[in-house]
Amino acid sequence: MIVGPGDDAGVFRHKGTFLVETVDVITPIVDDPYTFGAICAANSVSDVYAMGGTPLTGLAILGFTTCDFDPDVIKKLLDGAADKLEEAGACLIGGHSIEDNEFKFGFSVTGVVEKDNILKASGASAGETLVITKPLGTGILTSAAKKGKIKSSALNAVIDSMLMLNKTASKAAVAADSKSATDVTGFGLLGHALNIARRSKATLVIHSKKVPFMDKVKELSAAGAVPKGARTNLDFCEKATTFAESVSNGSRLALSDPQTSGGLLISLPRGGLKKFDRIMKKNNLPYWTIGEVRKGKGRII
Repeated sequence: MIVGPGDDAGVFRHKGTFLVETVDVITPIVDDPYTFGAICAANSVSDVYAMGGTPLTGLAILGFTTCDFDPDVIKKLLDGAADKLEEAGACLIGGHSIEDNEFKFGFSVTGVVEKDNILKASGASAGETLVITKPLGTGILTSAAKKGKIKSSALNAVIDSMLMLNKTASKAAVAADSKSATDVTGFGLLGHALNIARRSKATLVIHSKKVPFMDKVKELSAAGAVPKGARTNLDFCEKATTFAESVSNGSRLALSDPQTSGGLLISLPRGGLKKFDRIMKKNNLPYWTIGEVRKGKGRII
């Protein structure tokens, strides 16, 4: 075992091959089964990209109530997933289903990574620059749509973001000689940043005004319209986070919003930002510089 629990995925060496192993299962966040299947696949392979690896295969995990479920829904779900896995260069090779009152879907994904390219939560060093590759807000916006607080049409940009693979961003991070990255998912930006800070024994400084948010996210969070997970994440991170007085509670909740298929949070070494910038711009992909790494003891400022 090269990388174990506590990181985005495990890395296991077998006869010179470094295997990346991960599993991720979620409940529906959009109504269309094809789209949900594709989002699930993108979300699952993201952990492999966060480790600097390349996904190879996916095993589907499906929980549903068999007595009143339309088989056509399952077909569309798997079609969407298979197409997204193909886009990632991976293939769906099987899976397992289980009777469950709550519908859920996800994948166990296997990938490979070069030894020198492994990105770990413990790899950040003082003096490095923090960048993020997708705006925040998927949890707040999908939750608001379910409750009728925003129109479903407002989710188009959210869906596009969740469908976007972190493939190129991962390659750009490796090319820029990064040693640390994570994908921003269920624990929100603060939760995943705190994991890097603690495992790297460093302090991560995040400039909240530089953090990108999707439209309406700040407005909804200011009104307290956030999913339960955002409050849970903030409660967990608060003791290890020093907030400026100017950072409102709404902003703190938005920074803690649980993401689905979120972007990568990457720590770039001195000199690496230019190369990262060049690759991202060449592929017409956005990113935002949001902070830096300082010497410290596992805290966020």
